[in-house]
Amino acid sequence: ERYVDFLEQSFIVFRLRSLSRNQRNEIKKSRKIYFYDNGIRNAIIKNFNPVKIRQDVGALWENFVIAERMKRNHYRGLYLNRYFWRTFQQQEIDYIEEYDGKLHAYDFKWSTHKKTRFPKTFLKAYPNSETKVISPENYIEFIT
Repeated sequence: ERYVDFLEQSFIVFRLRSLSRNQRNEIKKSRKIYFYDNGIRNAIIKNFNPVKIRQDVGALWENFVIAERMKRNHYRGLYLNRYFWRTFQQQEIDYIEEYDGKLHAYDFKWSTHKKTRFPKTFLKAYPNSETKVISPENYIEFIT
């Protein structure tokens, strides 16, 4: 934990807290760790293979888009609550921003071949939230 704190203070990594509003199936007190730069992540795991042959392309994509969104928000002076969401049944939403009294949920997909559906449990618990899938086809708007 102290090592992660040091990496966070050095602006190498950042953490997202889990969103939990006392729904009994939501995982509480959980965190995900992301790198500000995927190159550092790749160096640590010693994997610089092209995206086409990587097994972790989904994790790379998620890390990249969230890190760029964080940089964008900081540049614009937008300081808002950021989370991810997960249940004990392993339903998950990659990234959530809370602003203007509303939750904005995002799922990041490298491949657009599969139809993405947001978990019904989330939609029922947070009916006024907005949802959007971010892919290579539409990410520029999300990070600029």
